[in-house]
Amino acid sequence: MPRSIWRGVMSFGMVAIPVRMYLATESTSKVSFNLLCPEHKSRIKNKRWCVEGDHEVAWSEVVRGYEYEKGSYVELTDEDLEKLPLRSSKAIDISGFVEKSDIAEELYIQSAYYIEPEKAAAKPYALLKKTLEKTGRVAIAKFALRDRERLVSIGGHDGALVLNTLHWPDEIRSTEDLDIDNPSVSPAELKMAENLVNMMATKFEPDEYKDEYKKALVELVEAKVEKREVIEAPEPEAETTVVDLMAALKASVEKAKKAEQAGGRAKRGGHESLVHKKTTATKERRKKAS
Repeated sequence: MPRSIWRGVMSFGMVAIPVRMYLATESTSKVSFNLLCPEHKSRIKNKRWCVEGDHEVAWSEVVRGYEYEKGSYVELTDEDLEKLPLRSSKAIDISGFVEKSDIAEELYIQSAYYIEPEKAAAKPYALLKKTLEKTGRVAIAKFALRDRERLVSIGGHDGALVLNTLHWPDEIRSTEDLDIDNPSVSPAELKMAENLVNMMATKFEPDEYKDEYKKALVELVEAKVEKREVIEAPEPEAETTVVDLMAALKASVEKAKKAEQAGGRAKRGGHESLVHKKTTATKERRKKAS
């Protein structure tokens, strides 16, 4: 586990839990590009330039400043921020517990962090984790991290507590400005769509999904370096354009049925093959023993 990014106390009621916090995610497939001069095809350097002194400033020498009035700044160091007169910079005070469904994850959740207890706090940590899991609730708190205060939720996941930073309500845009019609849907269309969804229902297995962007980019780069033709991805099929919605749904259900049947045959075939291998192996062992 890498270095913790924060240490402090998490509390609910009169129960205090000294904890450490770690990033729960990392980028492993991010593709980075360089900015080039269009004429010389060489990298462009971004310089930090002091207009007042007309000179470049090294990144290691840059300081953080807050403009308290036009053109006037006060310097703030990391040590200053550690002395911030804000309790949420030192503690995570849980203010309440809500149903998981109360948080619209699609909009609110930002980043995820693992919370680890200090050795002496293992029991209250386990108590909070098991209570959240049993009640199906998540904790809500405020927490200051990296020069801003954040709204956070805390819940159990895979044997640990996970803190998710949330968007503040005023950061979420309203849907009122979207141009969305609300046409009527017939009961037959709804029923057919439900059948399709149920046939395509599956368990979410994250390991089955791979980020293919980096691989495709490498193939594109190789083609350009070797001056080969770049083969574009085919355009998406437009056959499901809603001309006859019911016909498209029926065709989709039939396609899902065939895929399901083919999957069943493949599984049975794999099982029969395994049985055949075991039977053959058993016969060989008996032959040797005799």
